[in-house]
Amino acid sequence: MLMSKTFQLLATTCLSLYASVAHASPLTNTVDKRDGGYEKLGLFRELYADALYSPYRGIYARNYKPQSLPANKITNVLYAFANFQDDGTVIPSDSWADVEIHWDGDSWNDPAGYAYGCVKQLFKLKKANRNMKVLLSIGGWTYSLDGRFARAVSTDAKRQQFAKSSVALMKDWGFDGIDIDWEYPTNEQEASDMVALFAAIRAELDSYSERNKLDYHFLLTAAVPAGPKNYNIMKLADMAKYLDTFNLMAYDYAGSFSDATGHQANLYPDQGNEKATPFSTDRAVTDYIAAGVPANKIVMGMPLYGRAFEATAGAGQSFSGIGEGSWEQGIWDYKVLPKAGAVVTKDDKVGATYSYDAAKREFISYDTPDMVKAKVTYATGKGLGGSMFWEASGDKEGADSLIGTSAAALGSLKTSQNNLKYPDSKYPNIAQNLI
Repeated sequence: MLMSKTFQLLATTCLSLYASVAHASPLTNTVDKRDGGYEKLGLFRELYADALYSPYRGIYARNYKPQSLPANKITNVLYAFANFQDDGTVIPSDSWADVEIHWDGDSWNDPAGYAYGCVKQLFKLKKANRNMKVLLSIGGWTYSLDGRFARAVSTDAKRQQFAKSSVALMKDWGFDGIDIDWEYPTNEQEASDMVALFAAIRAELDSYSERNKLDYHFLLTAAVPAGPKNYNIMKLADMAKYLDTFNLMAYDYAGSFSDATGHQANLYPDQGNEKATPFSTDRAVTDYIAAGVPANKIVMGMPLYGRAFEATAGAGQSFSGIGEGSWEQGIWDYKVLPKAGAVVTKDDKVGATYSYDAAKREFISYDTPDMVKAKVTYATGKGLGGSMFWEASGDKEGADSLIGTSAAALGSLKTSQNNLKYPDSKYPNIAQNLI
């Protein structure tokens, strides 16, 4: 998941739904990334999570506000991304978007110190939708660059500072947990530091709940890669001791960084056309489970965007350029797809859909409602914990909504209530439950 401060469609945004928004390549540390910011969806039936990343930057050019989130169709919203300093202190990325901007209904005559912005709107959504939780997502592609994450958590003192400051920010904003998006540990020491970070955050979350007699389990989740080069370094079984869910970024398998036109979120490899599927979700899921991650802790990510390839004869073939995009070159919001003149094809063999315009020789890899249904069938068949989306602003409304399609296909979403008690929030209106 990429997080630069140019979600400025006209200014900045605030959401990334865990059925959700940031966007990162699970493949290598050198591919291009898109800005962006996950619980699941029980006695004798499974309950699943439908999570959605929602970046703060969405409120700007994309004009996507927290009020637009499909709260009745998701269990977790991952608000992306918070930043951090080299000493491990977690800090907001955009205070204006987070707690300052006023929207309709916000008073300019409240007592000093009230929270507004995305934070207030997300808390209002929590009050109206008690099964929807909001997590603070920290990191993302941009904030992970140049070893920043590794440096910020390289000692026990830094990890303790990271844990305490992240939980303090979560508490002040009235959120239900922490999501870590470190892209990615590059060696065994960094992998060990990641596990130690999770242990520190888990302990701090539990301590906060106990100190305030909340009897509440705050969530700890992580965005994790689907590329073997990255996840084979990670200590997955040890991570599973502390994480509630692994949000598998099962997208960005192909793009401008590829050698050939490819599928960006396919379930399976194409044995007869390997260039078209350099990665696959099934391999990642199989490897995570084999490494000791319980299947029901894996939440399968899906994209709310398409990746384009120009001047190409199709999957596995050469291409020249990636063309324009909705906000970034080569990346189109799902809500504008398929483009006029393109024919949509569903490849059941590899578990992928795409559009192709023969006249323009343009190939766009993206998920359709039929593909989301197929992926949910795959996920439930494997015993996975649910689905996740990157990111909220790219979806369509109505019957073609991928988030809605996922929620309907999952059938039974988790129903554990969120937390509304934050008596020590520094924002009086959050501490007073917006009364």
